[in-house]
Amino acid sequence: MNTMELLRADRVLSVVRAPEISDARDLCAALVAGGIHVVELTFTTPDLARHLERAASTAAETGAVVGAGTVQTGAQATQAVDAGAQFLVTPGQGPEAAAIVEVAHGAGVPVALAAFTPSEVMTALALGSDAVKIFPAHHLGPRYLKDLSGPFPGVPLLPSGGINASNARAFLDAGALAVSAGTDVVSPADVTAARWSDITTKAAAFVTALG
Repeated sequence: MNTMELLRADRVLSVVRAPEISDARDLCAALVAGGIHVVELTFTTPDLARHLERAASTAAETGAVVGAGTVQTGAQATQAVDAGAQFLVTPGQGPEAAAIVEVAHGAGVPVALAAFTPSEVMTALALGSDAVKIFPAHHLGPRYLKDLSGPFPGVPLLPSGGINASNARAFLDAGALAVSAGTDVVSPADVTAARWSDITTKAAAFVTALG
């Protein structure tokens, strides 16, 4: 399956924000063991390209599909796909949003531009975004996502920010393609301390909560 098909099947991706990652391969293996196969490593982690390369080169072992998040420039997009990223995600739509889409599609990988308002969703679609990340989703909740699905039927919406095991299912029921699991599954402290079994346990609990 490609990334979009896998997201539809799994209904969740894990967003990793940590000051350091001791081993991206072990991190990905821990998440896959808990049932989460799509992993987003972000540019807020120093030396991201090295971690992406490690995760991508061991993907056949772990079964993970790894992409880059918090992509804000065309240069970052290029760095990410060169390191093996299988998808790109932005935190918003800055002046280089079109360049990010161009890099992603040139490399044959999907991109999710972030939006919050209906106008921003329209702009993301016009720029060629394959899915639209709704961020920060928890402020207005699942009902807002359902409202967005009205004028944008069939548009893959990916809520992110404040999604946890207690509210994730509601976002899926409201029409989300998948949900982004953040620190509820992968806490920076667990990553820094290499507590992989704890991450597996939290990932499994999150997946179970999806029903």
